Amino acid sequence: MKITQAFTFEAAHRLPCVPPTHRCHRMHGHSYRVELRLEGTLDPATGFLVDFFDVEYAFAPLLAQLDHHCLNDIDGLSNPTAENIAVWIWERVRPSLPLLAAVVVYETPNCWAEYEG
Repeated sequence: MKITQAFTFEAAHRLPCVPPTHRCHRMHGHSYRVELRLEGTLDPATGFLVDFFDVEYAFAPLLAQLDHHCLNDIDGLSNPTAENIAVWIWERVRPSLPLLAAVVVYETPNCWAEYEG
């Protein structure tokens, strides 16, 4: 069984490792979408793989750190590419969600990074 729960947040960032002429070198913002994908065996007693409320509870502290903040100022996100954000989320949420199979971070509807640990 596979389930996905999506979350959104607004944040600013700049990419310090690109040339100064790159437009992402300057501070700018995104309406991010994060998908937490879980995979495993369905619990016949509950009918759940994982209760969506448990996924929400596990991600809530990270969402509070990300939403309406400058990502560069968050410990571990000095170079906040979509790829690095996905890894950062994985490392922090996986202990609470052992069935986590992937973290997907959308910077725009057309650009995203997917991390599977």
